[in-house]
Amino acid sequence: MKRNNFYLLLACLGCLMVACNSPEAKNEGGYKTRLSFGPGDEKKIAEAFLTLTDSSSITLKEGLYKFDNLSIAQVKHILIQGAGADKTILDFSAQSQGGEGVRVTDVKGFTIDGMTLRDSKGDMIKINKSENVVMTNLHAIWSVSDSTSGGYAIYPVMCKNVLIENCYAQGASDAGIYVGQTDSAIVRKCKAFKNVAGCEIENTSHAQVYDNEFYGNTAGFLIFDLPDLSKRGGFVKAYNNYFHDNNEKNFAKSGSFGSTWGVGNASPGSGVVILAASDIELYNNRIINNNSSAIAVVSGFFIDESAGKKMNDHYFPIPRNISIHDNTMEVGSAFPPAAFEHHTGKVLVGIEQKLNAQDPARKNARLPFITYDGITTNILTKGTAVNPDSLCIKQQGPNLFVNVDALNMTSKNWHPSTDIAPYVCK
Repeated sequence: MKRNNFYLLLACLGCLMVACNSPEAKNEGGYKTRLSFGPGDEKKIAEAFLTLTDSSSITLKEGLYKFDNLSIAQVKHILIQGAGADKTILDFSAQSQGGEGVRVTDVKGFTIDGMTLRDSKGDMIKINKSENVVMTNLHAIWSVSDSTSGGYAIYPVMCKNVLIENCYAQGASDAGIYVGQTDSAIVRKCKAFKNVAGCEIENTSHAQVYDNEFYGNTAGFLIFDLPDLSKRGGFVKAYNNYFHDNNEKNFAKSGSFGSTWGVGNASPGSGVVILAASDIELYNNRIINNNSSAIAVVSGFFIDESAGKKMNDHYFPIPRNISIHDNTMEVGSAFPPAAFEHHTGKVLVGIEQKLNAQDPARKNARLPFITYDGITTNILTKGTAVNPDSLCIKQQGPNLFVNVDALNMTSKNWHPSTDIAPYVCK
């Protein structure tokens, strides 16, 4: 019996050894093909990205890698795994062309985890027309923060089901973390520093942005709907974030980045800007020392008087159903110096000066925390309702709100108002 048991044990061990060398055993972690590379394998890595098949993972060991660019397209269930953001470094500074550092197109099920991407000529990582995208423990950094940097650091666009988590973005000449024309997105536990915009949610629906820190940018957080894009945004919640000290010079590129509709419009000193976006809830955030405007709610007409001509199923220029409540807001004693050199910054300075000139009792107070352009759907319907677009504010404290009366800014009848009563949540 003992000998039989011994042979039986050997047989079982043999079966296990065969199983360990079988194709099925290579499916550890749910990936049929598992590839691993180290520094010096850059040519092999670039080829592997181009030739990936469904259900593949690539592990990049600790070290510095130098690439021109990397591209993945039209596959399913892909993982790109590094050893950690401070350990696996992908450097694109020698890039010979102005495209993305990493480009991912039409991938269903894509995860990138645990590495730093740095110094691409164009966007750092662009995920295009993909589904079930996860970017985690990813740093995307330009060493110099100026107009020579690429536009977007972390850049999913026209995607579905996106998670950006524990990421860091620095130096983008547009937005550090940008989610565009996407359905269902989460941005959480991320940081963005020294970008024009820390984070931008643009023409994106059903997004949640929470537990983030956006600081030291021109503007902390933007929720924009722009015309001439493939879809309309809305239903965005931003909560439990820390937006602070966003007072830096706007270094957006000229052309597409500095156009009428571009992020070049963001004034230095902007905490949160909601532009032509609807169904937005902004709550339980700390919005501190963004020294031009803590929160701005503006219509497309504020930056382009022809915005009404751009209306269609994908674009409506006037923000509606905006709920702002339970945020902690503070501003410094003066506008940041960069605001006086910026076109929107100069407008904000002018609003503050007008308020204090028409009401000496303000004793030269700062611009109120919430700046609303006051342009409503009355401009389209010829109505007279006071708050037809459901701006709902529930905040405590003095100097909370100004209706800019933007349509009359160039006339003698211009009279911005600090009366918040019509906008207090009922």
